[in-house]
Amino acid sequence: MKILGIDPGSARIGYGLIEKSGSELKFLKAGILKIVSKDKCERLVDLEKSFSALLKKEKPDWVVMEKLYFVKNQKTGLEVAQSRGVLTLLITKSKIPLLEFTPLEIKQGVTGYGMADKKSVAKMVAKILKTDKINEYDDATDALAGAITGSSNINFQRITKKVV
Repeated sequence: MKILGIDPGSARIGYGLIEKSGSELKFLKAGILKIVSKDKCERLVDLEKSFSALLKKEKPDWVVMEKLYFVKNQKTGLEVAQSRGVLTLLITKSKIPLLEFTPLEIKQGVTGYGMADKKSVAKMVAKILKTDKINEYDDATDALAGAITGSSNINFQRITKKVV
């Protein structure tokens, strides 16, 4: 099963793709979607095009996205929320199940400590996926961390959806 992790942003969206087979996790790819347009509305169109292409190419079975949990800068928070809206719409239209976790839950899921720093998260992601350090932006590593966290929750989600 392929799990796509997403770390949403306004100008850079991190993604990380892993494969889960039983209890084994395998690193497939990671990167960022750069949104270069300066116009706020055009950014959303650029995001829609690039994320649609990613979904079509990779065909994930699940998507895990980081929740917008805490915002220092209100303007940035609104732009990230708009990006999350576009991402959520595309995932839903593609009929791909979506799991969402706060940054704290993702750090807890990967390192065992919800207040872990970026270095600790990156180190554990590389260790869990048995790969060298991911030479990308933190956004890609955070997306992989989300995918890893989601991988341990997918079976639970399947059970609860069937029961409810």
